Amino acid sequence: MRRLFGSVRARATLGATLVVAVALVAAGAAVLLSLRSNLIGEAGTQAERSARAVAAELAAGTPYGELSLDVEDRPVQVVDEDGRLAAASDDLERISGTDTDAVTPRPAPAGEDAGDDEGDDGDDSAEAGESLDPGGIGERTTFTNGSATLDGDTEDYRFAAVPVRTPAGDGFTVYAGAPLSAEHSAVRTALTAMLIGFPLLLGVVAAVTWLVTRRALRPVESIRREMAAITASADLARRVPVPGTHDEVARLARTTNETLAALETSVERQRRFVADASHELRSPIASLRTQLEVAAAHPELLDLDGAVEDTVRLQRLAADLLLLARLDAGERPADTRVDLAALAREAAAGRTGVTVRAEAVRVTGSRGQLERVLVNLLDNGQRHARSAVEVTVRRAGEHAVVEVADDGDGVPEADRERIFERFVRLDAARSRDDGGAGLGLAIARDVAARHGGTLTVRAAPAGGALFELRLPLARP
Repeated sequence: MRRLFGSVRARATLGATLVVAVALVAAGAAVLLSLRSNLIGEAGTQAERSARAVAAELAAGTPYGELSLDVEDRPVQVVDEDGRLAAASDDLERISGTDTDAVTPRPAPAGEDAGDDEGDDGDDSAEAGESLDPGGIGERTTFTNGSATLDGDTEDYRFAAVPVRTPAGDGFTVYAGAPLSAEHSAVRTALTAMLIGFPLLLGVVAAVTWLVTRRALRPVESIRREMAAITASADLARRVPVPGTHDEVARLARTTNETLAALETSVERQRRFVADASHELRSPIASLRTQLEVAAAHPELLDLDGAVEDTVRLQRLAADLLLLARLDAGERPADTRVDLAALAREAAAGRTGVTVRAEAVRVTGSRGQLERVLVNLLDNGQRHARSAVEVTVRRAGEHAVVEVADDGDGVPEADRERIFERFVRLDAARSRDDGGAGLGLAIARDVAARHGGTLTVRAAPAGGALFELRLPLARP
């Protein structure tokens, strides 16, 4: 059971069915109440019509024996102000819901006269609550529910009570009933239809919701299976199927494929990085080992300068690889205010052919990493310059700009993004010792990105390459 309702399809079906069930119960109750109210109101209207017809005869002075009390086989009572039954339907056997349950009229006691109550003209029946003139009929009608037995048949009735005063001044209340059998029958029929129809409708809703949800989630299951297969095979070149719809599932599939593509690129980049790093480390380590082995056998042949040079190169390469690893791991730069002008002058100090034109601008970040960017850019500039490298530090709006330009051959436009890739060397003829490992520009761009800036290259005015570093200015 827990596994069943752990399914999105099952929960959606159950939720939809419960919502529809609540809506159907509320709607059914409202329909039944409205139907019952309308039918009771209709019965009350019929009862009032009958009561007012009899009241009109009384107001016209019609004697009791000539009143139309058996029209439409409805129970009728005429009750005087003392609560005595003055007239009733001939076949009335029992009644409840009116002021008296008497069914046989009884004459007034001897000595009493209807005219004795003439002084009470202003005291009409309790139901009416209004004063009537002789021959008048009350405007207000009161309604009650009760039952009556007519000619052996017992039914529920809606009774209407209408006050009336005869021309002689006698006050009466006419009770007339209309059967509620139609209301009971209609309510029972509607309730039966609901009890039969509602479960069927809920079954249809549950089935349709189940099928629609299964159809909607089918692409999700395909995505899940493909992701499981990718995880099992470790083949990041595979992609999940994208449905032909334009809904959330299709967007999920496209986003998943984009994530897989980014992951594949990252893994491939990592593989290349490991392979290139292994290759770069192999050369100085092999050279250093060879020199040490030769020195061990023939101490007089030891090339101490070469050994030191290989060791320094190995140390620099290890430092570069360590920095790249920290950058890839998402290490955030320190929150330190750095003066780029001072940093540029320090990096250019002692370098031949390097000039610095700088205004004081401050940025926030890691002083060591920003210094590495400037050193790498200057090393690259001096490596490719014919005679001069110029460093400019200036403010441009909300950014600090550092430009390093050389007068060399420049960078071909097609290679201006490629040079920022790791272990990339455009000059295939130069030696590794002179050209480095191809990590300097990659490190510089990664550091710039970590500091919220950019590093780009374009043609310099002197014809060489111009590297532009843009960083956000430090906030006051």
